[in-house]
Amino acid sequence: MNKTLRTLAATAACTLALGAQATTSIGLGGYTLAGNFTLDALGGIGLEASAVTYARDRGSLFFVGDEGLGVVEISRTGTVLGTMAFDWAGTGSTNNDAEGLTYLGGGRLVVVDERPQIAYRFDFAAGTTLALNTQPKVAITGSTVSVGNVGTEGLSFDPRDGSFFSVKQDNPAVLRQSTLNFAVGFGTATTTTLFSGATSLFGLNSLSDVQTLATVDALAGTPAADNLLILSLDSRRLIEIDRLGNTLSSLDLTGLTPQAIEGVTVDELGTIYLVAEDSGTGNSRLLVLTPVPEPQTYALMLSGLLALGWAARRRRRD
Repeated sequence: MNKTLRTLAATAACTLALGAQATTSIGLGGYTLAGNFTLDALGGIGLEASAVTYARDRGSLFFVGDEGLGVVEISRTGTVLGTMAFDWAGTGSTNNDAEGLTYLGGGRLVVVDERPQIAYRFDFAAGTTLALNTQPKVAITGSTVSVGNVGTEGLSFDPRDGSFFSVKQDNPAVLRQSTLNFAVGFGTATTTTLFSGATSLFGLNSLSDVQTLATVDALAGTPAADNLLILSLDSRRLIEIDRLGNTLSSLDLTGLTPQAIEGVTVDELGTIYLVAEDSGTGNSRLLVLTPVPEPQTYALMLSGLLALGWAARRRRRD
């Protein structure tokens, strides 16, 4: 089976696995661990994995560690494809806490420094060092005053309207939506607080990352495309909410790894990727979650795969 047919088969399998409920929910309860990969420490840049994002046009993932040493591009099974170092000189950052990360397309990413809640936009170039202070940037809340180690932990881009969703960890926990106008020096931000909780939000003890579901092909044009995934390290849970803040589905992450899970992203097939920091183990991890088909969908999947196989054989004969 050639690459195109394999892609079609994977797309069909994942679409069927998401099931009819995908019009309103991605259904986290139907997900299971499909892969658990060790991430290369890379002399420290690959440790403390704190955020991850999927690059559809590259078929790869990017992640950062909260030591802020740089960004790493990896395959969907954790193989290192390239690295780019960060130079924080002149930024005024006190801890270089790279926590939020999202992909815009064309090799362009945005990373967030947690405490001052400043977002930096940059173009990935493997093997180079990036001077962050020279890049277009914006303060998400309009202020660069440090909020301490409970600041912006996650960032996600919705390509449909160009908006950004972000989460503040705690004290209070906050879910925000922003229009970010990046500029060298400082751009401007229009930010709306969607939900805020003094000690908890959505029944979670803290917020560690956010991911829009707008990029999942099976959800396109449905209400579920507006939903968001919210990750909580302290609660060890991943939940799906709608724009009204209702929890639609959830997944207990306790049994996946003893390490601290800090980042989440999703690809066009609905596959979910989590990153966990090393937590003293010497390596961070990439965890891959896929939806499990309901029993009645197996026959449909099998017939579809058989049809693809028949088409491939006929193509070889021709």
